[in-house]
Amino acid sequence: MIKKLNLLFAFAVLLFGINTYAQNPKFHIYLCIGQSNMEGFAKFEAQDTVSNERFKVLQAIDCDNLKRKKGQWYTAVPPLNRCNSGLSPADYFGKEMIANLPKDVTIGVINVAVGGCKIELFDKDNYQTYLSTAPDWLKSFAAPYEGNPYGTLIEMAKIAQKTALLKEYYCIRENQIQMIRYGQKRLK
Repeated sequence: MIKKLNLLFAFAVLLFGINTYAQNPKFHIYLCIGQSNMEGFAKFEAQDTVSNERFKVLQAIDCDNLKRKKGQWYTAVPPLNRCNSGLSPADYFGKEMIANLPKDVTIGVINVAVGGCKIELFDKDNYQTYLSTAPDWLKSFAAPYEGNPYGTLIEMAKIAQKTALLKEYYCIRENQIQMIRYGQKRLK
């Protein structure tokens, strides 16, 4: 009887103790960070809202007006960032990716961008210091991310990794090379 209990206990530990994520290698995720361009300030038109089931967005904040909830996947239709933002490079990045990849590959984006910010807003160790001296309008742009866009990005990436394969991150900034190099060091 004790051997059976030990075996049952070992099986339970094995079954419930292992991270059992089933990543789909045909579902590629891209993290999109940046400032106002990535956030999407361009007005979108009817042709920009044509959707494709192979292009998804993981909603990073609740948007009641769009009927989207934080942490849920949706077919990607602008806006992909905040509830009232516009067309962003992430929109056509995803559309171009699905147009040029095999038909069985799905692209997903996680768009966390804050217009007018410095890269320090995405620094897990210094974002609070940066925001403490930021103007009120910038604080209000960061507020939907609970004042921590970096934390929201990581939270969403962890959700995405449960079902998809995290491929890269894509960022837009005035000095894009500086941001990519900084991001490579800080976002790992």
